[in-house]
Amino acid sequence: MKLDLHSPARKRVTAAMVVLAAGVYLGLTAREFVASWFGNRPELKSLQRAVWLDAGNAEYRNHVGRYYDLVGRDPATAIAHYKTAVQLNPHSARYWFDLASAYQVMGDTQNQTQALEQAIHADGTTPDVAWEAANLYLVQGEYEKALREFHVVMANDSSLANLSIQYAWRMDPDVDMLLRDVVPHTTDALVPFLGLLESKQETDATYKVWNALIESGDSFEKRYAFDYFQYLIRFNQVDKAQTVWQQTVDRFGLSSYLASSNNLVANGSFDFDPLNAGFDWQYQRNPGVQLTLDPTDHHSGRRSLLINFDGPAINDAGIFQLIPVQPNTTYDFGAYYKNGEMEGAGGPHLTIQDMYSQAIYYESDELKEAGFWKSVDGEFTTGPACRLVMLHIRRLPSGSPIRGKLWVDDFHLTKKSS
Repeated sequence: MKLDLHSPARKRVTAAMVVLAAGVYLGLTAREFVASWFGNRPELKSLQRAVWLDAGNAEYRNHVGRYYDLVGRDPATAIAHYKTAVQLNPHSARYWFDLASAYQVMGDTQNQTQALEQAIHADGTTPDVAWEAANLYLVQGEYEKALREFHVVMANDSSLANLSIQYAWRMDPDVDMLLRDVVPHTTDALVPFLGLLESKQETDATYKVWNALIESGDSFEKRYAFDYFQYLIRFNQVDKAQTVWQQTVDRFGLSSYLASSNNLVANGSFDFDPLNAGFDWQYQRNPGVQLTLDPTDHHSGRRSLLINFDGPAINDAGIFQLIPVQPNTTYDFGAYYKNGEMEGAGGPHLTIQDMYSQAIYYESDELKEAGFWKSVDGEFTTGPACRLVMLHIRRLPSGSPIRGKLWVDDFHLTKKSS
């Protein structure tokens, strides 16, 4: 028997089915829309209506749980709704975290831990998840697990790296373990770790972190290297500072600022702009003193340093260089200078002194009455514990006003031949 699909009766049946399907679809859509509207309102009755309209929606169940948890202060009822939410959607780490937090309020450590493990299993690499997990483990005293999650945070969210490292250090101040198992070897993690250890004056530990940063090959701003160099100098770590400076110039292409055995003064003719860092010239703004690189008047090279004095009580030109030396060793020093119309009692002197003991090893005569380039030289022997000297330009005496110009150039320092 053949069916006539084009008969009027068949067409009416087909149309009725289409209308019915459309009605069902529209009804379901409308139901979901209304449920969504109720589900986004903060009132408990609205949230309960959303659950009634769409009982299989885990989000609405979780919203009800959060209401009882945060507004109703009823963690037991909240847990019941949270458990339904995770049953409906076990792949949401946020639902599991809400459940774990409610268990924590109830003091149910066992179930809290289980919920927490489920959250990590659902989403173990997202930093927000790891951060929540780490803090819950920290509260529980589960330090090994907390450190594991802080590692995830540091590896994926630089904004939380600093705080994560602080927590990690408080839990276990073992720099070797933290570098091996917890702190990622990236700039975002190692730089704040270095800063934390500097603030705690953990000098040996800082050096390990610095080497990890260098070995990582990760890029970083040279100011971090300059700051770390200054930290080492402040704590009399001259040998380490020399290594760090060598690593810094290698990393950032600053080999022009390295001294040599032929001249221990780096950039002695001011051919390169002073870095204001490391073993190059460093400077600071002093009242009544202006420092300028002068390309029009120099003894050798391409430029000299022009120092304008104009003020009272000036005791230092504000520019200096740190120079590593050996103890009980004699050195030859030389430089060139000229001046113009210098007025005031007491003039500038070139001074070399121990960075730490402040013992003066060399003091030039007053740099005066030289309208042409004039040499100044001498020798000195370092003390038995001297490892670092400072070359600078100071004024003696410093009480009265001084006005005038001083050019200096072509600084040399070499170890004296025996």
